[in-house]
Amino acid sequence: MTQYAGVDEMPESQRQKQKKQTRKHLITMAFNQLAKDGLINTRTADIAKAAGVSHGTVFAHFPTRDALLTEVINEFGARVTRRLHELAGGGSVHEILEAHLKGLAEFEPFYTRLVREGSLLPESARNTLIMIQSAVSFHLSQAAEREMAAGIIRRLPMHLLFNTWIGLVHYYLANGDLFSPGKPVLERYGKELLEHYLTLITE
Repeated sequence: MTQYAGVDEMPESQRQKQKKQTRKHLITMAFNQLAKDGLINTRTADIAKAAGVSHGTVFAHFPTRDALLTEVINEFGARVTRRLHELAGGGSVHEILEAHLKGLAEFEPFYTRLVREGSLLPESARNTLIMIQSAVSFHLSQAAEREMAAGIIRRLPMHLLFNTWIGLVHYYLANGDLFSPGKPVLERYGKELLEHYLTLITE
């Protein structure tokens, strides 16, 4: 009985591997398509076409469009917060924010869509976005607590510390067509925004 089960498991493992690869490919294509056409305007048919699969294949992996969108935002969050987790042991406020900017800059077109269209997202996707921001806030607050205690930065409420930073970044991204038409906003202004923010909170 065990022998037959072992034989049966081999092709199943191969199918599962192929299924995971297809799912990963769909997420990548969806990520690119959503960045290009927007979170609201992009259709699942557009994603299927970009991925080179049938429309039905999308729904074989994701029961609804909202489920796919939430998974794409999850993937984005994992990529951005990976940099922050590497610094979690003892990074400075400067290092945390610099890592945050680098992570966002790699995916600026998609993140800009999130900033501009976030209020229109389904609840599950909004909750995922909130979790991403909470991870950034957590790492920033840890570094800030150390530097406040050391007298390096001013004592400020943590929510203001984070919201001032994220608000500054979001304002520039949301108005990128004014500040940096045709060019990445964070590449042009990221360093300046970081330096300006640090002057606001430094003792």
